[in-house]
Amino acid sequence: MKQVKFLHTADLHLDSPMVGLRHLPKAIFHRLQESTFKALKNITDAAIKHEVDFVVIAGDLYDAEDRSIRAQAVLRNEMNRLAEKGIRVYAIHGNHDHLGGNSVEIEFPDNVFFFKDKLSMESFSNKDGTRVHLYGFSYPERHVMERWIEKYERIAGADFHIGLLHGHNDGASEHGNYAPFRLAELLDKGYDYWALGHIHKRAILSEHPHVVYPGNPQGRNRKEQGDKGAYIVSLTESGSEVFFVETADVIWEEIMIDGKYAESFNDVYQLCLSSLDEKRKEGKGVLLAIHIDHLDSGLTEVKEKIDSGELLELLQDEENEEESFVWVHRLAYKEQIAANRGELIKQSDFYQDLFDTIEKYEDMSDALSPLFQHSQARRHLSGLEESEKDQLVLDAEKILLQLLMKK
Repeated sequence: MKQVKFLHTADLHLDSPMVGLRHLPKAIFHRLQESTFKALKNITDAAIKHEVDFVVIAGDLYDAEDRSIRAQAVLRNEMNRLAEKGIRVYAIHGNHDHLGGNSVEIEFPDNVFFFKDKLSMESFSNKDGTRVHLYGFSYPERHVMERWIEKYERIAGADFHIGLLHGHNDGASEHGNYAPFRLAELLDKGYDYWALGHIHKRAILSEHPHVVYPGNPQGRNRKEQGDKGAYIVSLTESGSEVFFVETADVIWEEIMIDGKYAESFNDVYQLCLSSLDEKRKEGKGVLLAIHIDHLDSGLTEVKEKIDSGELLELLQDEENEEESFVWVHRLAYKEQIAANRGELIKQSDFYQDLFDTIEKYEDMSDALSPLFQHSQARRHLSGLEESEKDQLVLDAEKILLQLLMKK
């Protein structure tokens, strides 16, 4: 039976500068700086482990058009590892590492084929005689807005046909609208697999045939959350199968904690610690954002510890010494909404009298007179609009209810 197995990856963004993250501890920032290279090594390991016939890289191997010598050298070393196992590599350049950039280039081993700036087909045959036609092109410049999909054709003479395309699915994301296409256009080409790149969130657009964005193999900021990796793909005469392999060394995560039943600082602290344990991954680093929802508005001390950053520092303590660290980079909370008026009135007639008084309250002059009489404060005050007066009443009601609920 004719069959072939390959690894599909894209958007390596090697040597990404990790802009805006230098506030992280030195050891963690360095780990993040090296993470794109580590992800590449993990990709190579996966290709060797699963004994694939070849690897396809669907664009943006490098983060910038002036690709660094180091990034090229690391990529070449990994390609040499694949060459030693007889694994070929087919790659296209995308908008970040387009062919129009100025950079000193180094040579790659013979097992690596880079598609040029014209659409072309490259043929592959494995030991069993299965023949594959691979189609693709590299971006000649950064901004490629043409519908290159219209140039793809199926050339007879192969058992399987694979398209490589670094482009944008019309209307499906906010990414740059480069080399746009519609899913129907891909399916019309009659290919057995579409290896896509450009979108950093993995997605399977179709299963018959498979049309796949693998996402980037390493998240580089808080918007690129969750497990990152590549796909191992098997093509046979009966169809295709794919499965995901993780490659990221540092993972960005976000979690929501329900603080509804927290009654003290220790309760909140323990909830956060449990989240760290839940997200810890053996051998990997995690950059975690924690959002505490429904926090009792009466827990003034807890809110102060969060607002001042003290709880955050406590959670970060010693994490930068861990190989499998969970570093909380953001800690925020939302206060629990107080019971509505109807529920409180059912509890006691007192609340009915209280709300009646609030509804009839109009004259704020006595309450605000200390401010307007103060020699320094009155220089910064002017007459209040009706909307501002209404808001002051609402704020006062909220504070009063918080104090009552706390008691």
